[in-house]
Amino acid sequence: QVQLVESGGGLVQAGGSLRLSCARSGRLFSGLAMGWFRQAPEKEREFAAAIMWSGGTPFYADSVKGRFTISRDGAKNTVYLQMNSLKPEDTAVYYCAAVYGRLSPPRSREAYDYWGQGTQVTVSS
Repeated sequence: QVQLVESGGGLVQAGGSLRLSCARSGRLFSGLAMGWFRQAPEKEREFAAAIMWSGGTPFYADSVKGRFTISRDGAKNTVYLQMNSLKPEDTAVYYCAAVYGRLSPPRSREAYDYWGQGTQVTVSS
């Protein structure tokens, strides 16, 4: 079982930055992949970024590539999403997700088994 708790959301002006955190607890099994997804009002939850807990190349949605950076700190059991050059269209609830037994981090929300409660990010124009 995995528990995920997000934090770091808030209100920021366009062009600003935020860093989201996802604290992970529970046993660590092999093949753990961690992802960030987001859901804007009246839209489906969409992929933003993902990384393997063991390291390796992260993956990004085209809409955030070059502006967002996903990273993890094993000592703190935390995954981060650094968001720079924020735009009003980045406004959404951001969710952290996890799944075991993977060789590479999936981009489909259906592939993830564990989810956090979400944190609101609002970007004003």
